[in-house]
Amino acid sequence: MMVPYCSNMSWADLLRFVKAGFIFSLELTVVAAIGGIIIGTLLALMRLSGRKWLEIPATFYVNTFRSIPLVMVILWFFLLIPVEFYKAVAGDFGDQYRKELSVLITFTVFEAAYFSEIMRAGIQSVPKGQVFAGYAVGMNYAQCMKLVVLPQAFRNMLPVLLTQTVILFQDTSLVYAIGAYDMLKGFIQAGDRYGCTVVTYCIAAVVYFVICFSLSMLVRGLQKKIQIIR
Repeated sequence: MMVPYCSNMSWADLLRFVKAGFIFSLELTVVAAIGGIIIGTLLALMRLSGRKWLEIPATFYVNTFRSIPLVMVILWFFLLIPVEFYKAVAGDFGDQYRKELSVLITFTVFEAAYFSEIMRAGIQSVPKGQVFAGYAVGMNYAQCMKLVVLPQAFRNMLPVLLTQTVILFQDTSLVYAIGAYDMLKGFIQAGDRYGCTVVTYCIAAVVYFVICFSLSMLVRGLQKKIQIIR
């Protein structure tokens, strides 16, 4: 079956171009979200520690990355980190897939700044009385955070974390700046190959909308369930 308004390209042809890019966009989203949440949680704990030598660098990190456009950070990491770094880390694989590794690092450290603020709000949403109760039964700071505060913070902020992950998926389209092959790149190459650039851009917009809108509806449903549990 041919794509409307593009008589020389079939849906199978379009899928062939887009499939690999979609898989990479999905992998980038998952890896950056998991890494960003882990680093972001550590940054949030540093900012709430009350110790200046931890609080100041964490605050600087968060404010810096939240003040710079993502596309600029993508370019900086790709242009400033030498090829030798990727070779040292992953050998020939790092050399061959430098663009992909670069954006994985970039998105992880960039999104950590946003996940940090989400987790900080989640930690602060836990009543202080529960923290004091943890101290009263003999827990130290690390144990109290691990066993009492963080589980509740993750539950409270789960809808917001997932919403940020949806935004992260949308932002993966910015990897075009360094030529990495994401889902949007697949649509662009298909359009260039068959002379249907406008059509493929419109289809890409619809695909992004359907994916992100569906995920947003799932997040909204999850949020309602969490509110019922509370």
